[in-house]
Amino acid sequence: MSLTENDDRKRDSHHTDLYASIPQACLPIVYHPDYNITFMGLEKLHPFDSGKWGKVIHFLKEEQFITDGRIVEAREATEEDLLVVHTKRYLNRLKWSLVVATITEIPPVMFLPNFLVQRRVLRPLRTQTGGTIMAGKLAVDRGWAINVGGGFHHCSSDRGGGFCAYADITLAIKFLFERVEGISRATIIDLDAHQGNGHERDFLDDKRVFIMDMYNRYIYPGDGYAKRAIKRKVELDWGTEDSEYLQKVELHSDGALNEVRPDIIVYNAGTDILDGDPLGGLSISPQGIVKRDEIVFKAAKRRGIPILMVTSGGYQKKTARIIADSILNLHRLGLIGSEPVEGEGSSSLVTHMICSSGSAGSTFTSV
Repeated sequence: MSLTENDDRKRDSHHTDLYASIPQACLPIVYHPDYNITFMGLEKLHPFDSGKWGKVIHFLKEEQFITDGRIVEAREATEEDLLVVHTKRYLNRLKWSLVVATITEIPPVMFLPNFLVQRRVLRPLRTQTGGTIMAGKLAVDRGWAINVGGGFHHCSSDRGGGFCAYADITLAIKFLFERVEGISRATIIDLDAHQGNGHERDFLDDKRVFIMDMYNRYIYPGDGYAKRAIKRKVELDWGTEDSEYLQKVELHSDGALNEVRPDIIVYNAGTDILDGDPLGGLSISPQGIVKRDEIVFKAAKRRGIPILMVTSGGYQKKTARIIADSILNLHRLGLIGSEPVEGEGSSSLVTHMICSSGSAGSTFTSV
């Protein structure tokens, strides 16, 4: 794409509230209580812990790392936001409960009225998707950002699957390419136990995006077509343990970032690599997951590259604690910060209003 074409895209971009200005007093940690899916117990029919995102926040509050007033409150991605990547046909298909049941792998959903499915299943996923897009801009502005949800790496522009209904990783990157000056190359480091076939299909012919994907070669989705997009492919065997795993993470994340220097790193930090995960098939300890995230953040910090982390898969109740422990470890090591740069004297109520507002009439500006 030429510079002129890029400038035209920026001028023609639709109005969105997802790029509202966020005061420095707010940590670049994005979350909303709406992330958590509760739907008459039907969510328990899938092994995914659909309340893990709220548990992560609970643990971070317990450790006094964050307060409600300093969390950036995610906004739901609108249809116009989603159309930056998704086809109209695909979004219309989500209006059929059978399609959503197939994507979420919860068969009884097909028998429910779609307005309920939209409200109780898809709205939380759209809010997490909005959170990833917001976190992408925050990462560029602050050097790092974490969306406590997101990481729907099995969804592409025209198909969902594996509990992924919206292509939040693709959307975050395309928003940055279209709207933020100086962001023209991205590297995806996908360390979820499963192949990230969604973003791979979306960026198959896009030379601006370098994909490193490290996954269990024997499990879902086994998408050979999408694998053609992977520039650094690391296929793991059943039961891979900490020593081999961490050695490969360090070798290949450094190798990927040395091969092409991106303007942004999107790190898909799935915890389904944990020993005992019913779907991941790997044998990584909680300490190994914490160390993995440390390796990736150190690689970004050494090079001065902004990094956006999303939490992706993880199918055991204890993964929320591990994610929180990892974030706390990153803070202890100085790889992420918690000190407000401005607004230190603000009351928590005022700060909360700032971090969670941004609608018309506020002090925020939107792109």
